[in-house]
Amino acid sequence: MVAISMTCSFPALTSIKLPRVNRYNRRGMAFASANKDTATLGVNVTQGLGNLPKVVLTSSNGSEAELYLYGGCVTSWKVGSKDLLFVRPDAVFNGQKPISGGIPHCFPQFGPGPMQQHGFARNSDWSIVDSENVDGSPVITLELKDTPYSRAMWDYSFQALYKITLEKNSLSTELKITNTDKKPFSFTTALHTYFSASVSGASVRGLKGCKTLNKDPDPKNPIEGKEERDVVTYPGFVDCVYLGAANELYLDNGLGDIISIKNTNWADAVLWNPHLTMEACYKDFVCVENAQIGNVDLEPDNSWVATQQLSVG
Repeated sequence: MVAISMTCSFPALTSIKLPRVNRYNRRGMAFASANKDTATLGVNVTQGLGNLPKVVLTSSNGSEAELYLYGGCVTSWKVGSKDLLFVRPDAVFNGQKPISGGIPHCFPQFGPGPMQQHGFARNSDWSIVDSENVDGSPVITLELKDTPYSRAMWDYSFQALYKITLEKNSLSTELKITNTDKKPFSFTTALHTYFSASVSGASVRGLKGCKTLNKDPDPKNPIEGKEERDVVTYPGFVDCVYLGAANELYLDNGLGDIISIKNTNWADAVLWNPHLTMEACYKDFVCVENAQIGNVDLEPDNSWVATQQLSVG
């Protein structure tokens, strides 16, 4: 049985299978490479920073997104000439450290715990398994499966499918986790989304009434509370979990954009800004993260699915 579940799916469409070649690097991590010609309109696999494989999605309306197979990480989402996501200037593209920015995965652990911070999905190589173009909107599906590297930290067999759809004014993702093991497992997860912002003018609506776990000043002993504000701002260091968050939040990025953050089956939300602990760039971004803070208990052959849709007017 799945402890927390919601059925979410995209329309059934003809897809184009992409060739892929897998090998293992010295850490036993699956490294995926894909042909540069995907034969799918609006989907181009190319070489990114650090010679890492990068996928560029381009819609018929001119919007664009970029994602790296390393970490399955979306690093750019442009509507017009404006990039609505943020990658930190200290981000490293070496295939060793997680990419700091964009939309990193936290799986199978959110935050600190028995394994490394935020789990292993953000510093594992994902594979391309499908691509398609639906009425001018490119769609790509990435896959992550267990490897000796992941099993050294979390000894379970699993499949993660991550479908990314780029439309004129929106970027949508669907994350599906399937237990392919013979025994049940539990996990927590999040999409650690970095948005370009002017931190002094940024704010989030839709969180009033949520139970909060404020990790400032002591992340190991969060302070429980209740959000009473209609508009939540980032006045200094912010690291706060919002339990039972609404399925749509609104981010005013302080740069003239209102971004709708819709979701299904992401139970919680997290706001984060490092303030002076990251003095070089904290003024230029805020994080609004869809998260599943409580354990998802997944029986063999069962799946958990969650979607996120970012859209701008």
